[in-house]
Amino acid sequence: MKNKLLLGSLAAALLAGGFIATKTSAADDPQTPAPRGRIFQRIADKLDLTADQRAQIKTILAGEKGKLKPLIAGLHDARKNLRDAIRAQDASEASVRAAAARVAGVEADLAVERLQLFGKISPILTAEQRQKAADLQARADEFMDGAIARLGSGLDN
Repeated sequence: MKNKLLLGSLAAALLAGGFIATKTSAADDPQTPAPRGRIFQRIADKLDLTADQRAQIKTILAGEKGKLKPLIAGLHDARKNLRDAIRAQDASEASVRAAAARVAGVEADLAVERLQLFGKISPILTAEQRQKAADLQARADEFMDGAIARLGSGLDN
């Protein structure tokens, strides 16, 4: 359960990052979005967002960039510090628990930001689009459940 929550939070953070950064370099084809921008475009296409809806969502996300960027960076740093705590020569249960608690704190802050974003973006979507989004999330959850099961069965060998 914790892994699903963790992976879901990370996926949401990555999606939020993909929504925010949509610039292309001068060397790129102007019709081809940057890799992170492709995430937004794929989701927008799957939800059949109108041009107006896309513009509204991009405006909302651009307005939240100042909050999201440090949260995502903080999550990366906290996870890196947790890995370092686990691998430290003097690692202890207390040091690993403290590092894990910092990860959980950042994830909680990010979850609150996701709640606020959902509250702003959801009214822009039609009922059908909200259902499509829920279906996409359910499929992502099923994929993760399958991956976890495959990992578990692979460890049995």
